[in-house]
Amino acid sequence: MQSQGWDQKYSTEEYIYTKIANRFVIEYCEQLGGKTAIDLAGGEGRNAVWLAKQGYRVENIDFSQVALDKFMAFAKEENVEKLCLATCADATSFESQLGQVDLAIIAYLQVKQEQLAQAIKRLAEQVKPGGHLFGVWHSRDNLVGGFGGPKDPAELPNVETISAALVGTGLEIKELTNHEGQIQTREGLKPSVTLVLLAQRPIS
Repeated sequence: MQSQGWDQKYSTEEYIYTKIANRFVIEYCEQLGGKTAIDLAGGEGRNAVWLAKQGYRVENIDFSQVALDKFMAFAKEENVEKLCLATCADATSFESQLGQVDLAIIAYLQVKQEQLAQAIKRLAEQVKPGGHLFGVWHSRDNLVGGFGGPKDPAELPNVETISAALVGTGLEIKELTNHEGQIQTREGLKPSVTLVLLAQRPIS
């Protein structure tokens, strides 16, 4: 993965993916509770800022410094910058400033499945006992009738690939399923087949 292309993409005053938190992040994470969170590959920070507004100390880890600068500007705009950290790093090999957290989110990291599995395993290491890992992606089933997302099946996970990525992490899958969802675009909400994961590390 190369950051230069994403730096160029984010080099606009407009927030490419809007400032509106993903609906599934809100739906699944609003009631989980916790004090610390990582938003992996969080881009311009729509989900991270939302988490901060819920009271989390949140770290947005992304390999685009341009995106992270926009994230911190957004956090300041929403008066939650003191709760926000930005870490410029690759999703597969990052070192977190927060260490282990109560909630780890990976939203729409659409990369080759080998890279995605590496990112998920790395992120899983940061989940505290009792904590949760939440993921959301354009599903591979989105290729038929869905809007947006990659057209390369190798960049679209499904239940089988995510299940395989979680093997050996110690996390228990609470839910892993496709949803008939919608994604936020500049033109409004569009239909999308969305894969959602909620997993938890047991308290030993």
